[in-house]
Amino acid sequence: MARHHNINGNIVPFTAEEEAQRDAEEQAYSDGAFDRAIADLRNKRNNKLAETDFYALSDVTMSDEMTQYRKDLRDLTTGLSTVEDVEAVTWPIKPE
Repeated sequence: MARHHNINGNIVPFTAEEEAQRDAEEQAYSDGAFDRAIADLRNKRNNKLAETDFYALSDVTMSDEMTQYRKDLRDLTTGLSTVEDVEAVTWPIKPE
């Protein structure tokens, strides 16, 4: 499908160079989809870890369930290689 510019109300088709540049931009964006998805997942995971950091203080005894929850969070990104993998992640349940 041909792309067009709207220049001062006139519809002007892209030149071959503009088409190639736009194709390259769209391909670069598509190629970065996994990196964006995993970065978002890590950010959410890190926030959940931060919410439980106080359990890891030296004067607090962390339960086995909380230890496992935090380990599961840290291991969440292991083995993920596609956007679909990232979107299918099952979050561990935070213990009471």
